[in-house]
Amino acid sequence: MTALRLSRIALTASLAAFFSLIAFGNITDYGTNFAFVQHVMSMDTTFRSPGVMWRAITTPWAHHAAYAAIIAWQVGTAALLWFGVARLWGARAGTGAAWNAARAPAILGLTAGAVLYGFGFLVVAGEWFSMWQSREWNGQANAAMFLTFIGIALLHLASAEPE
Repeated sequence: MTALRLSRIALTASLAAFFSLIAFGNITDYGTNFAFVQHVMSMDTTFRSPGVMWRAITTPWAHHAAYAAIIAWQVGTAALLWFGVARLWGARAGTGAAWNAARAPAILGLTAGAVLYGFGFLVVAGEWFSMWQSREWNGQANAAMFLTFIGIALLHLASAEPE
């Protein structure tokens, strides 16, 4: 077992815990981040430019559906990452080929997390719903920070080990 493998396991476990805690918080304190989703989708704290306000979604059921999808994505990401941690831990003393084969669930989990924060928060919320215009409900800095952490772990883990 090498320090490199332990580092990769530790980063993956950290992100598994991160997604677990985010999902847990969103489930047990539904209203706090639901308000975030509601305001972003409603675009009620943006510049309210007529050129983009047609994108706003103000229907409550759509807000709940979007938030439920986000929570489900977080739960699925956490599950993939924990499964990946278990696979990596099991392969920690194995051959390079066994280690490389064990990485798949963790790589998928890290990719799912990157998609959530990159596409979901930066692209959809940030650009489509103009979240960047809001002083109160702008999560782009946090999304970028999370995406950076996930990206570092993904690049670190995705580097194949020689036999």
